[in-house]
Amino acid sequence: MNDLCADIGYKSINHVGEELCGDHVDIVEESENSTVIVLADGLGSGVKASILSTLTAKIISTMMAAGLPIEECVSTIAATLPVCSVRGVAYSTFTIIHLLNNEVAEIIQYDNPHVIVIRNYQQYSYPMTEMNIGGKKIYKSTIRLQENDVFVAMSDGCPHAGMGGRYNFGWRREEIADYMQAVVAGGYTAKNMSTMLVDECDMLYGHEPGDDTTACVVRIRKREPMNILFGPPSNRDDANRMMSLFFSKEGKHIICGGTTSSIAAKYLGKPIRASLSFERSDVPPIATLEGVDLVTEGVITMNKVIQYANDYLGENELYEEWSFNKDGASMISRLLFEEATDINFYVGRAVNPAHQNPDLPINFNIKMNLVEELSACLKKMGKRIKVSYF
Repeated sequence: MNDLCADIGYKSINHVGEELCGDHVDIVEESENSTVIVLADGLGSGVKASILSTLTAKIISTMMAAGLPIEECVSTIAATLPVCSVRGVAYSTFTIIHLLNNEVAEIIQYDNPHVIVIRNYQQYSYPMTEMNIGGKKIYKSTIRLQENDVFVAMSDGCPHAGMGGRYNFGWRREEIADYMQAVVAGGYTAKNMSTMLVDECDMLYGHEPGDDTTACVVRIRKREPMNILFGPPSNRDDANRMMSLFFSKEGKHIICGGTTSSIAAKYLGKPIRASLSFERSDVPPIATLEGVDLVTEGVITMNKVIQYANDYLGENELYEEWSFNKDGASMISRLLFEEATDINFYVGRAVNPAHQNPDLPINFNIKMNLVEELSACLKKMGKRIKVSYF
């Protein structure tokens, strides 16, 4: 077994004037190392397209995750989807990326723009086998995975961008591939790369998209463990055990909270030095401690990280805020969202008297709620999470 994993991110924008997106992305994990990703584009736009694409993505991802062959998946879709009374056809185009044991990618494509593959920061031309299933021309490819491989799947809203405006015939796939080749070189996460592509399309549409537009990016990378210590243990006698477990783990180490960092400093026998400069008014300053990668304040900083995490999973509008700032919340966000793949939380259950103030805008059981919410967000990002309480 290799130590590769997949970083998966996607973003969609709706056809102008539509409440629902006619594209749908579904991700199903078969096991820890095998994943099915389906991008479906429903016929037309609006409610009907949304239903078609959602049904298609759900049917394909569920059947493929159960190990059924693509022929059966496609024939099931053909038999399931209702026929459009106007056009006389009923289908949703789709792209499937099936990752097997993080060693091989099977790509199956029907009528969507062909997947762009970037390998060694260059566009990679991969072989395709044509199949005919139920009168539909379907292309299948098998690619052995390498570290830093990037797969870009998209709906036809991307190449249609700018049509009749900046470009006579839209933003051609070859031009999108050139654009993505430059983006990949920047080392961004899959979510940020998909955001950049869709935002560029939105700009070419003049912020009035003439089609539902979706990009889904899969980035193959090595596993990167990370450890977070948050709060002192409920029993003081457990402090040494908690610290020894925390510091014995490989990967970077982050400590959140003043009392917690003091316990860690005592355990390491090193002085803790607090920064006196506020990078921003709503996040307390960080500190430095030899042997620890980052030391921050606890609850307020973690609250901000959760705000960034929820935005990252949604519209990803705050990306420029946390990706460049030097405050504690931004630094934790970069480490967790961009670097880490496996995150170990060490959470102390001791009650902080400062958090019992009823005037505080944050409620208790505060640490537990924060850790649970952040863990849930990180799991949605595809991270492996383990939480240990003390």
